Amino acid sequence: MKKMNPELIEKITRSIVEKLEKQSSFEQSSPTDDSQSSVTFWAHTSNANKKVINGPIAEVVEADSAKELIKFPNIQEVDSTSLPESKMTIPQEEKDIESKQQVAGIKNPVNQEELDTLIQKTPARIGIGRAGLRPRTETWLKFRYDHAAAVDAVYGNVNDDLLKRLNLFKVNTQVTDKEVYIRRPDYGRKLSDEAKKCIQEKCTKSPTVQIIVSDGLSSKAIEENVEDVYLSLQQSLKSADLNVGVPFYIEKGRVAVMDDIGELLTPKVVVLLIGERPGLISAESLSAYLCYEPRKGMIEAERMVVSNIHKGGIPPVEAGAYLGTLVQKILKYEASGVSLVQKEQ
Repeated sequence: MKKMNPELIEKITRSIVEKLEKQSSFEQSSPTDDSQSSVTFWAHTSNANKKVINGPIAEVVEADSAKELIKFPNIQEVDSTSLPESKMTIPQEEKDIESKQQVAGIKNPVNQEELDTLIQKTPARIGIGRAGLRPRTETWLKFRYDHAAAVDAVYGNVNDDLLKRLNLFKVNTQVTDKEVYIRRPDYGRKLSDEAKKCIQEKCTKSPTVQIIVSDGLSSKAIEENVEDVYLSLQQSLKSADLNVGVPFYIEKGRVAVMDDIGELLTPKVVVLLIGERPGLISAESLSAYLCYEPRKGMIEAERMVVSNIHKGGIPPVEAGAYLGTLVQKILKYEASGVSLVQKEQ
């Protein structure tokens, strides 16, 4: 490739500079002619009014918005309302396009009406659509949020103020650590020696109904729902004139811990309010397990459960009232679980 002559380059540069200087001095000594060619700059990076700029020489200045704008010696300000309509509508059009892109769902489904009906019937993530091979950003962020809420529910602790308000004393299972609780469910099914001693000292023997509360796998479920369920259940049992034992709270308990309670206090019916395993739809769902005369070695078919108690499922107050009627039915037939179903037939 042939190189250009340095002297020729310098000569051309000097010629251009001299021509610019002459043009600048001419414009400063004569009024600006609107018919002269001008360059228009739209100040996209500033909230200031748009400016029509004339002249070849520029200097960089800093605006109030701390952004750089180009300013020429001869500037004629133009009000933003006088801009062409196309210039004014571009930002709004861009917003409309962006909002359409953010709408979740499948584009052009085979049966839109059927899909809408299905979506209304379940909170599950269906018909959310995709962006290429991946979920949409909004869907992915919601998924991460729900997953974080589930983790917090498992590893969280129930507020002591709630236990004091409900007058529940606290005991522990054989679990000493949350990681052990997750890996060894059998430890959560047995009371510690200290817990057994405390229960025997504070609770009455052989009540008709014994209510216990446990965080289980969701402390959030207890904090959000147990107060309404517990108070409603108590009112229902009181209306039925049933003898209720001293309620208490078991930290890090599993469902089968009610068998230890049955051995210690020998109640007719045990009602366990416990946090459910959280999912990606709800991390605050509560379950109520009921059992007639629980004892060690009892099979799961002899228990019964009312699950999905939360604001998006069974209302807590309604659940408490229903549990009261269910306790009366268990006492009437002296059975729970599958045995109760068989005796009702």
